[in-house]
Amino acid sequence: MTVYSTRSVSPRRRAALRRRRLALLVVGVAAVAIGVYAAMPAVKKAYNNLTLPLAYSSIIRQQAAQKHLDPALVAAVIYAETKFDPSTSSAGAEGLMQILPQTAQFLAKRSGATSFSVSDLSTPEVNIAYGSYYLRYLLDEYRGNEVLALAAYNGGEANVNRWVSQERSEGRPLTVGEIPYPETKAYVTKVMQTQQQYRQQYASQLGL
Repeated sequence: MTVYSTRSVSPRRRAALRRRRLALLVVGVAAVAIGVYAAMPAVKKAYNNLTLPLAYSSIIRQQAAQKHLDPALVAAVIYAETKFDPSTSSAGAEGLMQILPQTAQFLAKRSGATSFSVSDLSTPEVNIAYGSYYLRYLLDEYRGNEVLALAAYNGGEANVNRWVSQERSEGRPLTVGEIPYPETKAYVTKVMQTQQQYRQQYASQLGL
């Protein structure tokens, strides 16, 4: 076995070897950087799917357009209700937007639907249509006040009307901070924050 000693290598040769190793290192780092950059869209998509999922975007866009709603608001309500993974709640609410059967019956009658079955609420198209219709109804009831509409979506109109009356008697509007139910206060805050995140992260998918 032959052993080479660096002492036998000239200074010029050693400098050349150092430059070559440095060049190889730079090429390697650049290759890694390019690979990471190329994978970024897939990584970003996977991260979004885990932290802020979005599905049925075409249905959301369609229903939001028909009901004159911000599609990011519809997506945010779905996220707050089920995170796009629906199941029947302990109260009996159904589907992506967690519509109670009695609420769906009211909405069906009000919208002039000729046929409706509670089982229809498990269908994404139907559920998003009814949930969007309910949001539009509540926004109209509260003159476009998103805080009150979302509070009613979660806590019920009767409760919100009572809270509004109490605040009005003291000369104040009902704000998020004045909502007396912690669950409803947290719900409204979450939806409004998530709405902005959907607008930022999914602008193209939601047609914004």
